[in-house]
Amino acid sequence: MYTDTERCVRAVRSKDARFDGWFFTAVLTTRIYCRPSCPVVPPKAENMTFYPSAAACQQAGFRACKRCRPDTSPGSPEWNARADAVARAMRLIQDGVVDREGVPGLAGRLGYSARQIERQLLAELGAGPLALARAQRAQTARVLIETTALPMAEVAFAAGFASIRAFNDTVREVFALSPSELRTRASRGARSTHGGRGTRAPEQQGTRGVISLRLPFRAPLNPDNLFGHLVATAVPGVEEWRDGAYRRTLSLPYGHGIVALSPRPDHIACRLSLTDPRDLTLAISSCRRMLDLDADPVAVDEELRADPQLAPLVDKAPGRRVPRTVDAAEFAVRAVLGQQVSTAAARTHAARLVTAHGVPVDDPEGGLTHLFPAPEALAGLDPEALALPRTRRTTLITLVAALADGSLRLGADSDWERAREQLTALPGFGPWTVEAIAMRALGDPDAFLPTDLGVRRAADRLGLPSTPAALTKRAAAWRPWRAYAVQYLWATDDHAINRLPV
Repeated sequence: MYTDTERCVRAVRSKDARFDGWFFTAVLTTRIYCRPSCPVVPPKAENMTFYPSAAACQQAGFRACKRCRPDTSPGSPEWNARADAVARAMRLIQDGVVDREGVPGLAGRLGYSARQIERQLLAELGAGPLALARAQRAQTARVLIETTALPMAEVAFAAGFASIRAFNDTVREVFALSPSELRTRASRGARSTHGGRGTRAPEQQGTRGVISLRLPFRAPLNPDNLFGHLVATAVPGVEEWRDGAYRRTLSLPYGHGIVALSPRPDHIACRLSLTDPRDLTLAISSCRRMLDLDADPVAVDEELRADPQLAPLVDKAPGRRVPRTVDAAEFAVRAVLGQQVSTAAARTHAARLVTAHGVPVDDPEGGLTHLFPAPEALAGLDPEALALPRTRRTTLITLVAALADGSLRLGADSDWERAREQLTALPGFGPWTVEAIAMRALGDPDAFLPTDLGVRRAADRLGLPSTPAALTKRAAAWRPWRAYAVQYLWATDDHAINRLPV
């Protein structure tokens, strides 16, 4: 979109927040870059130029606006709607892979050479993987500086910088403030916002290791099915609803964490407790992906509203998101456990696995007890110990073996069609299970469940074809947003997944 100058100028002049994250406005006279909805008076059109990423702005010598904070925009919805190399690379960079494994590690995960990945990212985003990762580190550093009392040296290494000097130079270059000035400015802003009393950083309030932040999204967002689905299917000990927040444990590269997510009118309140702050980048991106916060609901709803049968559902409750997961392998295991059983039975089966094989964790603020077991922990399962039908035991054992030995990789870097082929080749994986994993674990916005009982019931009530083949044919008009159409169809049923918990 950033190449369409006239359209970008119109978006900036109208301060349209829907375009935040789609492109960034760089002002040639001030050398500042902004989000399209920046509240300041728009510059003259001849003084504006547009970039596809914050990293490209920074690489061109622009610094972030202190008013609109463009680095806190929602991510581009483009990367969640595509499965090509650039989109998969962007999802991995958002997860902090370049900081942990370097550019060769990123390229290796994608099956390309480092030079190929560099060339493709430069062509589409105006910045290579190192520049994109640097922009990500700068944003992570800002979160830690403004929301914690960690010493600056700890912030530097937690954000992924190799040295304190690189940390200081990057923060000054991107934000035009030193790290200490950034913290002082944030503290002053909190005091003025709260009538002079202020809100001290979480560690200063006595809860060490806890980070509180806001996760932005594009409006509208309907929280009912999003949180309703996560809570209705929650695995005891791993997930819970407590005090108006969905809480769950997180398995992370450097340790583990617990997150609490609460819906608010203009953001998701996020409270993270991490054993190692180096996991912050991945924890945030995992939560955003689980809640589908980078989606463009206006574009999705406009497409689905064109169908006269779906239009009333969209108009009644626009902005439905696809509830996803923080761990693709975990969801695949849970999808198998949920085959041909009720939601309650699936939760019971999963809870037994968690109690027997999950890593115990402490949760002083709630009732979470375990991390969901990794595939490696389940690889040695005794099939006879599983309270499942024999065929489903075989399906589960085969799945965890493939995940544990790496022959099947599910995650942000997955090629959606290749993953479908691999899953279909496993015993016991029919269309429902494969598409459920594609929708909720891999994030394919076009995944579709024509054999799902709830979808077929909703189709019949709405006068749509209810046989799988005929419904699939009719749903071609909903592409590439069929996963969102499923959410609207499910919403016609009186089920706990459609109700925000109280």
